[in-house]
Amino acid sequence: MSLRRFFIEEFVEVIEWREEDRDTILWKFPDRDANIKYGASLTVRESQAAMFLNEGEFADTFEPGRYELLTENMPLMTSLRNWDKGFKSPFLCDIYFASTKIFTDLKWGTVNPIILRDPEFKQVRVKAHGTYFIKIKDPEVFFKNYSGTKGVVKIQEVEASLRDIISPKFAEALAEAEVSVLDMVKSYTELGDQVAPMLQADLDPFGLELVKFQVSSVSLPKDVEEFYDKMTNMNMVDDMNKFQQFQTAQAMEKAAENPSGGGSEGIGMGMGFGMANMMMNQQNTTAAPKSTPATPADSSTKATTREEIMVTLNQLGELKSAGILTDEEFDAKKKELLARL
Repeated sequence: MSLRRFFIEEFVEVIEWREEDRDTILWKFPDRDANIKYGASLTVRESQAAMFLNEGEFADTFEPGRYELLTENMPLMTSLRNWDKGFKSPFLCDIYFASTKIFTDLKWGTVNPIILRDPEFKQVRVKAHGTYFIKIKDPEVFFKNYSGTKGVVKIQEVEASLRDIISPKFAEALAEAEVSVLDMVKSYTELGDQVAPMLQADLDPFGLELVKFQVSSVSLPKDVEEFYDKMTNMNMVDDMNKFQQFQTAQAMEKAAENPSGGGSEGIGMGMGFGMANMMMNQQNTTAAPKSTPATPADSSTKATTREEIMVTLNQLGELKSAGILTDEEFDAKKKELLARL
């Protein structure tokens, strides 16, 4: 072994961290128990901090810049080693680099549905998802209370640890906000601002700073969404005739999606004739002068209309059972439909 190689392997002269990926939040300098040479060069880049530990005890922390490791700029290390006259020989210590940049696009979500009191749906279960940004604001606290002596810490590990902290905090903020799920989209920013200080209190012990907290989506259970869709469809039509036509068109579409199903061909043809008769009757009524009496519908049209009315009554009954329609609204629609029989 040459003398030059011996000194290179035995004494560390250049200390730096060139980040090879964007996911590492803490990295231990691989000194392999080599001695740090007196006067060695330390380079700390922007968005980094370097921490020196002497026999497991925190010594000096260096902000971005280039340093020559001398007694003058390592006061704590000098004090720990009792070098009152300055050290001249190599020394051994552990060196950790912390990334102080902002880690973006971290994911959070509610594992279990949150049960809420809602002014529209009485009581609902919702799930929520979103993103957040964090950074290390105190490297020493982060090292002591979270990472410990691990050689490498990835941001994905921190993200997984915070998942169980964020979900209950969001549930508390959502319950306090008392916002209807129908109006929640316009409250995403407000909810994020409300959760942020609550969550920051839990991040402080780990030396982390919550830079941004964003709610991306709030979803309802499938059955609630289906009833809400039915109610929306009813509000979009002007009268029950259009509602019946809409229901018939939906049934035809579902039958067409499964043409090989049992009896689907006959059902599709029957609905097609019924839809055609209803559209022809509507066109004839619109085209005829007001003084001309409407042509009586034939027996097949009456039978089709009766079936549609019964289907509509069943659907209205489901909406009433779900609490979407009140008793008064249901009775009024029922009276209107029965009058057509």
